[in-house]
Amino acid sequence: MKRIVLVHTVKSVYDSFETELRKVLGPGVKINNILDDFLATDPADTGLFSQNNTERLMHDLKSAQMTGADLLVVTCSTLTPHVVKLRQFFSVPIVAIDDAMCKAAVRNSSRITVLATAESTVNPTLEKLLAEATIQNKKIELSSYCCPQAIVALKEGNKEKHDELVLHMAMQVSGSECIVLAQASMAHMQDTVQQRTGVQTFSSPRLCMQEIASRLEDSNGL
Repeated sequence: MKRIVLVHTVKSVYDSFETELRKVLGPGVKINNILDDFLATDPADTGLFSQNNTERLMHDLKSAQMTGADLLVVTCSTLTPHVVKLRQFFSVPIVAIDDAMCKAAVRNSSRITVLATAESTVNPTLEKLLAEATIQNKKIELSSYCCPQAIVALKEGNKEKHDELVLHMAMQVSGSECIVLAQASMAHMQDTVQQRTGVQTFSSPRLCMQEIASRLEDSNGL
């Protein structure tokens, strides 16, 4: 039986991601989880993803690999640039939460707006989209909005306020062909944002889960 390990930094994602992933994979895959919220809260507080944080992420991934996992998945977009740098040190494939989302957004759009609720996620997502545009040999235009008050509300358990703030932010988007929701904690707003703005909207979890399933199938795991 195949095994994957999910590395999270946000408790709401930790609580929900495996449940949704299980609907895609079925019972034939073992799933383990690691929650390290410091890797999200410290950059939010300091504005910097430090060398200490990089080493901490390395240890988390090493711990995940020691389970004998066939695939590691990092569910936090803030960590994506650092995951890319650390992949070379691991024999197990590592999927970043926004790999598939950024590929799809660039493939389908030339003018993209990124929405985030954590400032530490904005630049990594923009950089990821630019890198993907280079891979696809495509010119894109990027813009972004960030509402830190929304993630504060979510951490305080006020999901309704979080959702109101995200929608308010989305309604400011103009002239874009698509909206990218930069964090997995925003994913439940995908359909609402798309309906209210009329702009094609991408979020990471659904596409990431499809990528996970595809990877396991390619390795004869399902």
